[in-house]
Amino acid sequence: MSTHPDHDGSSPSPPPPLPQGERGVERFTEWMNNIQTRVEAALHRHLPSAGSMPQRLHEAMRYAALGGGKRVRPLLVFAAGELTGAAPEKLDLVACAVELIHAYSLAHDDLPCMDNDILRRGRPTCHVEYGEATALLAGDSLQTLAFELLAQPALGDPARQLEMITLLARASGSCGMAGGQALDLAAVGKPLEQPELELMHALKTGALIRAAVLLGALTGAPLPAEENRQLDRFARRAGLLFQVIDDILDCTTSTATLGKTAGKDAAAAKPTYVALLGLHAARAYAAELRGETFAALAVFGQRAARLGQLADFICDRQF
Repeated sequence: MSTHPDHDGSSPSPPPPLPQGERGVERFTEWMNNIQTRVEAALHRHLPSAGSMPQRLHEAMRYAALGGGKRVRPLLVFAAGELTGAAPEKLDLVACAVELIHAYSLAHDDLPCMDNDILRRGRPTCHVEYGEATALLAGDSLQTLAFELLAQPALGDPARQLEMITLLARASGSCGMAGGQALDLAAVGKPLEQPELELMHALKTGALIRAAVLLGALTGAPLPAEENRQLDRFARRAGLLFQVIDDILDCTTSTATLGKTAGKDAAAAKPTYVALLGLHAARAYAAELRGETFAALAVFGQRAARLGQLADFICDRQF
């Protein structure tokens, strides 16, 4: 049923072996909680203090970036970093850079000129709390801080840093996240075929998720060419999987559970996988994408256990 790019038509391989039973789930949950706590602390350190001038702008930056969220992108950074033996303190910088780009995009996407939303992570959106002008500036400042972090000498190899900065810039710009948002705005009220919808979401959502995986791996030792290719394939499939699940949750989950306005995509006549395929087929497509993420990870064996668990988390999440 899939028509997404670079699908080779082969049957997915079985997933790599993961810890089984309640203890395996507990270990993953413990790891996830530890990384989320670690990233939250790192964001606290790297964001400007709320009391420093310009005070209101810095408060808005912290409001947009702290205090909630699943931190899926930082989790992917750390999980991919495990494949290449990356140092945790370096992964802190990379994970924060990716999360700051994500936070900036949410602050801008919620603005009245974009998605015009008033709720994010269970609280008022940044522009509702601080005004549209300050929310716009906060997003701009979060974006520039992300690249400042990737330029830190602590990351080491300048050539590798340049590669990482370029990767994040492309994932964020007109050929990535911003371009996907432009396509999304242009598509409101218009029927899209699946390849068009996949392109839009490969840019809007998938590009930054892909960047998180690849940047995490780049923080450590180089991978062989075939492993790099399969890691990229995993990252692309995981990005689409995240969006398909988002579309499903938007029409099946309450606002209180989501922490943002449920049913808004349908109300705004936005193209979604549920609108295109129907709920049952969208769930089947999510299962297909989940299988493809595991097929891509097969080359790594148990080394990719965390990435496999995150693919399960993305697929099974309820918010």
